[in-house]
Amino acid sequence: MPTKLTEPERSAPETNHPASPIDLRSDTVTKPTPEMRRAMAEAEVGDDVYGEDPTVNRLEQRAAEIFGREAAIFVPTGTMGNQIAIKIHTHHGQEVICEERAHIINLESATIAAFAGCQPRPIYGEDGVITWEQINKRIAPRVYYRAQTGLIVLENTLNLAGGTIFPQVGADEICDNAHEAGIPIHLDGARIFNASAATGKTVAELSRKFDSVMFCLSKGLGAPVGSMLLGSKDFIDRARMYRKAMGGGMRQAGVLAAAGLVALEKMPARLKEDHDNARILAEGLAQISGIKIDPKKVPTNILVFDVSGAGTNAYDFNQKLAEKNVLANAISPDHMRLVTHKDVTREQCLRTIEIIQAVCSAFSKPFSQQPQ
Repeated sequence: MPTKLTEPERSAPETNHPASPIDLRSDTVTKPTPEMRRAMAEAEVGDDVYGEDPTVNRLEQRAAEIFGREAAIFVPTGTMGNQIAIKIHTHHGQEVICEERAHIINLESATIAAFAGCQPRPIYGEDGVITWEQINKRIAPRVYYRAQTGLIVLENTLNLAGGTIFPQVGADEICDNAHEAGIPIHLDGARIFNASAATGKTVAELSRKFDSVMFCLSKGLGAPVGSMLLGSKDFIDRARMYRKAMGGGMRQAGVLAAAGLVALEKMPARLKEDHDNARILAEGLAQISGIKIDPKKVPTNILVFDVSGAGTNAYDFNQKLAEKNVLANAISPDHMRLVTHKDVTREQCLRTIEIIQAVCSAFSKPFSQQPQ
């Protein structure tokens, strides 16, 4: 069986270092807590495809309550949740407007085309934030030879832009104007609880004007599997059909939903610790010659930094970090990404700064000074 790639979709370089690595590739690598494991072992289960798994039902009801929605559905992955939403909101031959670094078009295997039959209309936004003014210019005119705009998707926080929090005023303006234009709007809220922890706003406040929202249980919240898709009762009834079509009917899924319930109730309270660790990492990296990062632009748990000044590319830089037992991700030829989470300590973050300093120093040495 092939090894599952973590996001971004690039496998970690191999390393033979005997110690446990400092794994900063993603918050998807988190392990379930002892409380989650106990809940999984003791979960009451039934056949969820028949709607008979009581633990899944409780998770869906609780998620809907927290977000102030009529209904929710448990799906295996955030990708499935997003793509089901796109399928419901659009029809074949339409366009989906999003930011050019959006997860739905960069890290979801072109499912927007393969499953929904749509094409993206990407827009670049400063720090990943697009405005209604930008969007309005890209909405297709109503002429027969143009693919029509079927949906707008925003992401909060925006992964590949460095964990950017989408400004609430801007999100509300986009939703209001999109609805006036008759265009639905979906929120990829994979890390919306990080946005909530950073802003002090509830997840219901952050997502209230969107037609649908997806969030992940398996990232910063630490559950081993699963995401939630939320919307109206009619929307979720349709989502259940498409979940089945995509192979997402998981039968006795209560063993997974039980961990999701713990994640949903217990884990948001500790996310600020991840944000504090990310800021410490960013401030340390900003002091290293050859690294370019603005700590003020690290509001949550994701850091994206430029290594081009270190005299190498991000892929070689990533390999050198792995050799020193730090796992990260190269997301472009010049840029690296680090993600803090519950299984990375403050001490490990400080150690990572030291290791990156050593890697930069090694790359900056003249060839004659390199060890033989």
